[in-house]
Parts: sequence; C-alpha cells; structure tokens
Amino acid sequence: MPFLLRRRALPALLPVLPVAAAAQPSGATTAIPPPSNDPLERLRHHRAVEAVIWGMPAVNYDLMRQQMLDKTAGRVNEVIHWGRPLDWRNQTLTPNPDTLYFMTFFDTKAVGPVVMEVPPSDAGGSLNGNIVNIWQMPLEDVGLLGVDKGAGGRFVFVPPGYDQPIPEGFTALRSDTHEGYALFRSNLASHDEADVRKSIDYGRRIRIYPLSAAAIPPPTRFTDVKDVLFDSTIRYDSSFFDSLDRLVQAEAWLPRDRLMINTLRSIGIEKGKPFRPDAQARAFLDAAIGDARRVLDAMYDKGWPSFFENTQWRAAAPAEFIKTQVSGYADPDDYPSDARGMCYTYGYIGLKRLGAGQFYLIAIRDRDGNALDGARTYRLTVPPQAPVEQYWSVTAYDRNTHALIRGMPRASRSSQIREMQKNADGSIDVFFGPAAPAGQDANWVPTDAQRGFELMFRLYAPTKAFFDKAWVLPDLVRI
Repeated sequence: MPFLLRRRALPALLPVLPVAAAAQPSGATTAIPPPSNDPLERLRHHRAVEAVIWGMPAVNYDLMRQQMLDKTAGRVNEVIHWGRPLDWRNQTLTPNPDTLYFMTFFDTKAVGPVVMEVPPSDAGGSLNGNIVNIWQMPLEDVGLLGVDKGAGGRFVFVPPGYDQPIPEGFTALRSDTHEGYALFRSNLASHDEADVRKSIDYGRRIRIYPLSAAAIPPPTRFTDVKDVLFDSTIRYDSSFFDSLDRLVQAEAWLPRDRLMINTLRSIGIEKGKPFRPDAQARAFLDAAIGDARRVLDAMYDKGWPSFFENTQWRAAAPAEFIKTQVSGYADPDDYPSDARGMCYTYGYIGLKRLGAGQFYLIAIRDRDGNALDGARTYRLTVPPQAPVEQYWSVTAYDRNTHALIRGMPRASRSSQIREMQKNADGSIDVFFGPAAPAGQDANWVPTDAQRGFELMFRLYAPTKAFFDKAWVLPDLVRI
C-alpha cells in the first residue's frame, strides 16, 4: 500500500491548522486554535518553528526564484544578470558587489535535463560558478577554479529518475530535485567602465538549453536586472510557509526528510492538498516564525570558533555544516539542519570546493567584542601581500537583513579599486562609518547611522599562506 494511504489510515494525533472559511463546507465556522497552555498547541508551535529551520535553504531559493518571476522579465531556463557591479537594489543575502552576477533557475519537469555551457577562461575573461539543487546542496563548482579549471565545458543538471544515457562530451550533475539554479560570477579586473563591459560580454557567452536540443542549441535569453529592486531577504511572517508549501507540492520527498511529512501536516502543509490558512492560522504562523527568527539569530550571534586565533573573524559557516554540504549528506549519522537553517538566513548558494575558488570570513563585532554600530567609525587594516591570486574585498551589510545597506552609494572596497590609498608598508586601511574620515573617501565604506552592520571579507583564489595562517586579518577597530 502506498505510504500516503497508510498515513491517512492512522488517527490524527494533532489537529491541523484551520483553513480559510471559504474553503470549508457551507455553514462551517472557522476553527479556533486551542489555548496557548494546551500541550498539543505548544507542540504544534514547536513544529512550526522546526519547519522554518528545516525549510530555510529551500525557501531562500524560492524567494529568489519568485523575485525573478514577479519583478523581472526573466524566466526559468534563461539567464538574469546584473549589468554593473551590484548596488543596494540587489537585496539578495550578502551578495558580492565586486563582481558581475549571472543567475539561472532551471526546471526539468517540462524540458528534461538542462545544459549549462560554460565558456573557457581566456583573454576575454573568466568566471567562478556554482551549481546547486533547491536545497542549495552543491552539485559542482565550475570556471577558472572549478572542476574544469578554466577549460569550460557542458554540464547537465539531471533530475531524479532520468535513466537515459548522457551523451559524450557532457558532464552529468545528478540531482535529487527537479529544480535548481546556478550562480556565475564573471570576474572583474577593475570597476573601470571598459573592464565592466568586458566582463559582461564574457558572461553572456554562457549558454542554457535543454539537453534534448543539444544538437542545435537555441539562443540563450539574457535579461539585465540591474535597475530592479530585487528583494529576496527572508520574510519572517506567514508568507514563509506559502513558499514552503510551494516547494512541498513541486518536489518529491527526500528519504532523509520523511519525518517532516507529519511535522508539516500538523501545521496545514500536506502534499496534494491546498494550503489556505485563515486569519487565526496566519497569526499562529506569524508567532512561530517570530520565535524561529529569534532562535536562528541567537545561533548566529553566539557564533562558532574563530578562523584566526583571538579574533572576531570566523569562516562563513560552521565546519560541521561545510563538511556535510560538500559531501552531499554522505554521512548517515550526521544531519546538521540547525546550522544549515542558520546559514541560509544570511547567505545563499553552496560551494563544492570551498577554499579553491573563494573563501569567506564574517565579522559582526569589533576588536573589543562590541556589535558593529552604523553610527560609529571603524578602521580595518588589511595587511600587505594578501594571500590571493585574484582579489580580496570587504563588504558591509545590514545586520538585520544581511543584505546591502539600502541607499548607500557603495558597499565595499577591494584590491581591484586602483584609487585606494596604501600605507608605507603596503597595507590598506578601510574605513566604515556614516562619514568618511578626512582625506579617506577612496578607502571609505558608508554605513547607516540608524542601523547595525556586519562585514564579509572575501578572498578569491586564496593561497596556501592563507590556510597556514601566515597572514592574519586583524579585527576592526573603533576610532
């Protein structure tokens, strides 16, 4: 007997959330949730909190996909891109404003396997790219420092259940979901207009098409979204569960997640059934996601071990989660879903080979352990001879949303910025604050005096000296 039928035959241990009155039989009244001191109600609340933590990476993906569909002319199995270095209108989570983004969302249900054709690195440019499924589990890194090492190639996103042979000359990336996406960063030599134009032209050599059309690939459609307010920050309200329901309906359950079938059913989300919570259920879900946010933010604020000893800098994610993600959940005794949920509140995408193409460091406090305040001024001294083969950059984000600070004329400084002043020893001072210190405009990143902020330091193509910690990034100092 199918599992779905067996489950329906069992008694319901928890009442499900009420649905909208319009969806109920004629004459029915809206169900009233039990009082908050009811143990079943408390259990259901905890289950809604768990659903948020578990579903965060997939909802994170869905929010970006929905922004593309709702706010731009881009569609699935096409490419959207930002035709200039990112500014605050890109409200994705902790994006990189020192590269050019090309993003494609693919859906294999209608067209079958989808090909991503990556151009070789040459005088025209290079890219760093990552291909993931809807859970943002990395399938492969591509580009200059990816699996192809800059040679380019044709990579095929293969959905579950597809058993036809993949033609010679194509690299199969087998996914356990039908949907996924890829983020390609077309590298910049500088922010000069000519270098930006060159990087755009190179990125537009990417090709996306169905494997079934590989003999004569159709043209790839590109949509420039640089002027769109593209806001995929996490919505901490009941709309989060609408995204979660959309994904439950679109994808098959993964074996490792079958426990969540019952958890989601108790809050009104069930495969094959409409999710139409009424006003009371919305209030219940709003309360649950408010608690989930506090839990996840507490995890983030508590942090994990520093990357450099006795500093505030830490790797962009806990080591246990990085290990699990890179292995594709290979260890049957390890599933750090709490760490995964936390990480996708402030970032997106997944890297198969973290440290080869890029590495990220996060700081949310200054040298004295105080939270970073947008009304204060700080100095970060980047030591000379940074251990990178491409570039380093440091970016300020809104501490509350983890997106670029709204309304700011720029968000970062990087080693690509030729006009930055250097100290006599080759180090560079980068300043963060509501106003530039005298004579330091080229080295200044503006902050909002009404908001806290956080930093991400990126190293593209980090060298052995970085991992040996022969070079150490010092803490931010308030001045």
